[in-house]
Amino acid sequence: MQDKAKNAEVTRATTHPLDPLTIEEIEAAVTLVRKQEGINKPYFSSVGLLEPDKSIVKAHREGDVAERIVQLLGVDEGRDGGFQADVDMGAETVDVQRLSRGSQVPYNYSDFGLAIHLTKTNPEWLAAVRARGVSAESEEDLKKIQIDPWPGGGYPHPDVPEGHRALRCIAFVREDATDNGYAHPIDSLISHVDITARKVVCVEDFGERPVPQEPGRFDGPNLPSARSGLQPVEIKQPEGTSFDVDGYHVSWQGYDFRVGIHPVHGLVLHQLSLNERPILYRAALSDMVVPYGDSDPMHSWKHVLDASEICLGNCLNSLKLGCDCLGEIHYFDINLITHEGKVRTVEHAICMHEEDYGIQWKHFDAQSRTGEVRRSRRLVISSIFTIGNYDYGFFWYLYLDGTIQMEVKLTGIVGVTSKTGHENTGQSPQIAENLTSPVHQHLFCFRLDWELDGGANQLFENNIEVLPVSDSNPHGTQFQNVATHLTRESSAQREVAPQVSRSWKVVNPESTNGLGMPVAYKLLPQSVPTIFASADSPTSKRAEFARHNLWATPYVKEEIAASGNNTVMHGGGGLPDYTANDRDISCCDLVMWHTIGVTHVPRPEDWPVMPVEYCGFHLIPVGFFDRNPTLDLPGHCA
Repeated sequence: MQDKAKNAEVTRATTHPLDPLTIEEIEAAVTLVRKQEGINKPYFSSVGLLEPDKSIVKAHREGDVAERIVQLLGVDEGRDGGFQADVDMGAETVDVQRLSRGSQVPYNYSDFGLAIHLTKTNPEWLAAVRARGVSAESEEDLKKIQIDPWPGGGYPHPDVPEGHRALRCIAFVREDATDNGYAHPIDSLISHVDITARKVVCVEDFGERPVPQEPGRFDGPNLPSARSGLQPVEIKQPEGTSFDVDGYHVSWQGYDFRVGIHPVHGLVLHQLSLNERPILYRAALSDMVVPYGDSDPMHSWKHVLDASEICLGNCLNSLKLGCDCLGEIHYFDINLITHEGKVRTVEHAICMHEEDYGIQWKHFDAQSRTGEVRRSRRLVISSIFTIGNYDYGFFWYLYLDGTIQMEVKLTGIVGVTSKTGHENTGQSPQIAENLTSPVHQHLFCFRLDWELDGGANQLFENNIEVLPVSDSNPHGTQFQNVATHLTRESSAQREVAPQVSRSWKVVNPESTNGLGMPVAYKLLPQSVPTIFASADSPTSKRAEFARHNLWATPYVKEEIAASGNNTVMHGGGGLPDYTANDRDISCCDLVMWHTIGVTHVPRPEDWPVMPVEYCGFHLIPVGFFDRNPTLDLPGHCA
């Protein structure tokens, strides 16, 4: 009874159903799971809030006890796909589901640690390393060898039994703890580890390649002298910031929303409204894939689902003022879990600040010789995640005119291969002395759960149509916008088309503006690719969301994962399954899925650490307002 009372207090400590998990909630949930029959010696992959149905969230009122269900994923001694434990903090009940071998929980640090240990103690692998001139005799030698485990799904080694949990291990050498190991790949050598059986099942050796010796350091002491002439830029708000924060609830210039971190989806915005008018119930990444295009056996199998296989949310950075964020900053901390079940608090996990953004609007009247100009600013909400060699920044921008933008910033270190002189430079361009880097893609699927002005929404596609030469168009100069109502899931599987200025529009037919037009928001895409891998390939089947830039579905609480739930070792799922029955979306609680990305052809400028590359999209009001909503900005341009 004492424990139950304590857990009730833990539940009451949160003020809203969507508040991120507290330390006390995680600790209490882990304790309850450890007591469950059938869960033996668990290692945890993730912890997260199992979000209630939106009807429950919308019905919540200040002072109500929030429904709180903590979801823990992990593996134990069972030789299946692991367990999912949903812990009802109020009722103190635990619902445990065992997962099939064909759809397993995300990898955890215990998996990675085991794979590294088994590889570094395997005699065949050690012999192959020594044959390449790498010292591997002492414990100190082995510490200098960096092992990167990669997911084993999609193209598992034939010696890994079906349904077993598997990782591939590739290796690099560091001169010391601060060295960039990626400058020194131990190439043409892969250790295939069966995590379930706890053994290396195969050491693939494709022939010895010399380990590149040229340094690739970019740590402070090894960089060139800092350039001169860059004077300090200071951003000050002497009267304080323009936003208000209450826990994880934010208000700024008419915007109102909640912020959090999901273990798979990373940075999440909830219940985003403007001037008390709902726009989005939930907006976040759903999944991502990084498929490689090189035929080299070191890379031809790579297509990691970085969000769902690795748990993007677990890879949070702690952000630093003046480096990751600049200005008057508000930080949000987030509580995660270690594989051992201990709470890990990431301080400064989410950064929020205001940014000047140039001119909002301007006009100079040549007749009167007078002009008016107003300055723009935006609210920035960001988090950065490091997964292996890559770093991903996710930035939501809210603008004064109602525009909402998502921008992904890609940086870090590109994948590498030692140069032999026989490479296909179209697949693996040279980036440094004795190093090439394979072509690859980064594709991100964002799930946008709309509630534009409340009620049901419709989806339209806009294309520009060039009109033929005719009596009314004698010079062939005329064109028009054509809007097509997308009424079924199948009709909403679409690609970007910059040649016709394609965009997609979400409309509330029951809400009209002052001109009598239904209010709308437009998704303005960038010119972005879909996945290049063949439709029949395991890569495409496991990341089928990337075959289209747009999908649309009616809201179903459980349909939240673009690639399906628990993607480790799975063959595919998610959006193809959700849309299999081709449901009616003509007017519904609409969910839009938008895939963006970049195709990366590496270049010397990307080495030893790549400058930021960008991709993203804009959501732009179309008749949501009756006129320019920023006419009331102050005229002093401060």
